[in-house]
Amino acid sequence: MSSSPHIFEATMENFQQEVMDASSVAPVIVDVWAEWCAPCKQLMPVLEKLAQEYQGAFRLAKVNADEQQELTASLGVRSLPTIILVKDGQAVDGFSEALPESEIRKVLEKHVGLPAALPEEDSYDKAHRIWEEGDIDGALEILSDMNREDPENLKVLIDLAQLKAESGDLETAEQVLESLPPEEKLQHQAKQLAARIKFLKQSAELPPAKDLEMALEQNPKDPNALHLLALHRVLQENNADAMELLVRLMQADSKYKDEVAKTTLVELFEKLGNSNPDVRIYRRKLYTLMH
Repeated sequence: MSSSPHIFEATMENFQQEVMDASSVAPVIVDVWAEWCAPCKQLMPVLEKLAQEYQGAFRLAKVNADEQQELTASLGVRSLPTIILVKDGQAVDGFSEALPESEIRKVLEKHVGLPAALPEEDSYDKAHRIWEEGDIDGALEILSDMNREDPENLKVLIDLAQLKAESGDLETAEQVLESLPPEEKLQHQAKQLAARIKFLKQSAELPPAKDLEMALEQNPKDPNALHLLALHRVLQENNADAMELLVRLMQADSKYKDEVAKTTLVELFEKLGNSNPDVRIYRRKLYTLMH
């Protein structure tokens, strides 16, 4: 269930007040859906996105047809999805298929108008948003501009280093990290990134994971296979499996490669941070093995 104030679950009990009565203040789109309905699942995220974009110009009422059978029947629903637009207590429009977003916008424009312009997005927030959406180059461009305007902004510098690392430019990422003041290098994000860069540099020398898995099937205590497979798991962000393999390596040969299992575990703890639940589990396991 969304935490948005513009989206809510409609039931038989609240339908009159939250939909029929409230539609005199702002139109309400009623989305009748079911878990097993593929077009419903295709349509719902589009409706939720539009409800957020319109910021209260209309509200989205979600009706689970399986859980609200009485309400669904009272609405005369014969197929799913069914979308009903209620305004001033009356059903004024609707459709019964997964329309594209452009067509839904046309329906909204007839009854709701255009969404109000949202406040301009902060450059740093925009960089992080498109970064999360996978646009590494776009985020790099924005953060590079911010760095040129304010070279002393260490938060931007660390983000730039992380983006460089993600794009494969490990040398530049390391140079940026090295340029940080000593106290900034001790900050969690910088230590995380230093560990990430180290793991990425090691990845170029790793044999295929399947070969290492086969080696462990033949010898579950093979220290080399345990170590290298753990590095594979780190690069896949499968950190719990990586830590389990490193614990197994400590149990098999704690002195292997100058205690590389313990060193790598500590680096992983640094990378993930103390609040990570897996770190708490494996820090205790490490302590038990060492004592």
